[in-house]
Amino acid sequence: MELAQLLIFAVLAITVVLFLSGRWRHDMIALASLLACVLLGLVPTDEAFNGFGHPAVITVACVLVLSQALQATGAVDVLAMKVLPKQAGPTLTITALTALAAILSAFMNNVGALALLMPIAIQVAARIQVAPGQVLMPVAFGSILGGMTTLIGTPSNLIVSGFRAETAERGFAMFDYSPVGVVVALVGVIFVALIGWRLVPVRNRADVSSFETGKYLTEIRITKESKLVDIPLRELEKKLEELDAQVVGIVRNNYRAPSPPGYYRLVDQDVLIIEAEPESLGSLLSNLGLSLEESPANQKDAKKDDENKKDTEAATTSKEKTKSEDNGELHLLELAVLPNSDLIGRTAATLNLRRRFNIHLLALSRQGQRSYKRVRRTTLQAGDVLLLQGQEEALTVFAADFGCVPLAERQIRVPEKRNTLFASLIMLGAICGAAFGLLPAAISFAAGMLAIMALKVMPLRKVYTAIDWPVIVLLACLIPVAGAMATTGAADMLARNMLYYLAGENAILALALILVLTMTLSDFMNNAATAAMMCPIAISVANQLDVQSDPFLMAVAIGASCAFLTPIGHQNNTLILGPGGFRFGDYWRLGLPMELVVIAVAIPALLLFWPL
Repeated sequence: MELAQLLIFAVLAITVVLFLSGRWRHDMIALASLLACVLLGLVPTDEAFNGFGHPAVITVACVLVLSQALQATGAVDVLAMKVLPKQAGPTLTITALTALAAILSAFMNNVGALALLMPIAIQVAARIQVAPGQVLMPVAFGSILGGMTTLIGTPSNLIVSGFRAETAERGFAMFDYSPVGVVVALVGVIFVALIGWRLVPVRNRADVSSFETGKYLTEIRITKESKLVDIPLRELEKKLEELDAQVVGIVRNNYRAPSPPGYYRLVDQDVLIIEAEPESLGSLLSNLGLSLEESPANQKDAKKDDENKKDTEAATTSKEKTKSEDNGELHLLELAVLPNSDLIGRTAATLNLRRRFNIHLLALSRQGQRSYKRVRRTTLQAGDVLLLQGQEEALTVFAADFGCVPLAERQIRVPEKRNTLFASLIMLGAICGAAFGLLPAAISFAAGMLAIMALKVMPLRKVYTAIDWPVIVLLACLIPVAGAMATTGAADMLARNMLYYLAGENAILALALILVLTMTLSDFMNNAATAAMMCPIAISVANQLDVQSDPFLMAVAIGASCAFLTPIGHQNNTLILGPGGFRFGDYWRLGLPMELVVIAVAIPALLLFWPL
């Protein structure tokens, strides 16, 4: 083994270990891997960042913008409402939802397709009386299956096409993936609809309807003897943080201020609406010299003997009154944290939710377990479900700005029919331009993105925020690293060993090994990273067997898309973790049979449509 091969193997091994650990973001690991290759002389310095101009990377960025335009204009919402059955049993309903997810994800971002269908899936689960996860997991898997059917369905397909372009006259065309991908997706959807959803573990997580605000929102009156009289609210909040409690409102003279500013000074007879755990309530009262607000019955008796009846009535409010205020009604809303959300790695305390957004974090659900303690100091993760309280507009703005998807049923909102029509026609035009060979895929979709901007189909400021930049960096950094595997001869050496020890000279067995190995890596790594690492090996295996490389590249594309065993293998698996109440080990119960179905269907389909 040459020194260059030893070095690239060391870099790849460390990269894979870091990917599996999950301690750092994938784009950071990919950039570190690229820089290591440059410093070790495995990638020429002047070629280090050529990946950012790679057609696959450009295409992914443009497709993300076009997908966001379809979502923002309401085109997908309208389609979903028209296609899905209004009244049907579990089998037909889950079939329709899963099939729709597969169709949408063939032409738009997989995460975006799932995010649009999640609220509908949760509503449907309640109607057909099954656990939310029994609908969410089939829909998530359907969106993954749909991604393998077209060139733009998933970034890994574009990566595979790029490697094919280096060994053939051109990369794979828009629908070259469809013969095998559609067969696999169709069988997968049928399996999920008839059998698979019954294999999903039943996890009945708590939702908004089961959240009893009376147990956690407590009314506390400030008296003359209290230490809090005439101090700013910010001082009280500092003390409450130590007890993991927060002020969610103040009632003064029959008026409730839902999110008063920090300089708001407390006075005698103010009623504080405090969110706190019952267990910590006693220490809170004793430490701050406060007393619980009297019940309505006791208040009525006390008023008879109160000499200043008018002031007492002004300072007292009922439980019903505290649920709303003159400035707008307060709502409870569950938000799922998307895999690319800006909330990941941050806490509610550092975000200053109350001061910045006038909303309150009441609870957090992770893997089906809801927590009310220390939630403001908990580091947020992808798939977490946040229970927030605030005005409807504030909650909507927060969800959009920080990359969260509401789990409540949404109203169909079409901002403008013109924009809906333009978004649909532009996406169709870009697909046709690439499919019929009128333009290269990168150019066709770049033209589509320019049309979106020129016609102002979506606000210009949202065009660049629609791009998932960590994915772009990941792809751009790993393309040169994967190229180093070929230039150093590392891919050829791996292929020789694989053939010698495992497949011998049997091309069909080698094809199956490439598919299974890719699927296994994809269950624990980003699918684009898996494709980038496996493509050089697949090409080397085909060359050493003296057969066509296309079937092996297609096997990589199929395997990279089929991550069903873990919540970390694909972003859509992560997204349903909290809303479905799933645990890490729940995925294999449906995921393992699904992967076996994919292998059983994909191998014959590959041999039929892409002969060796």
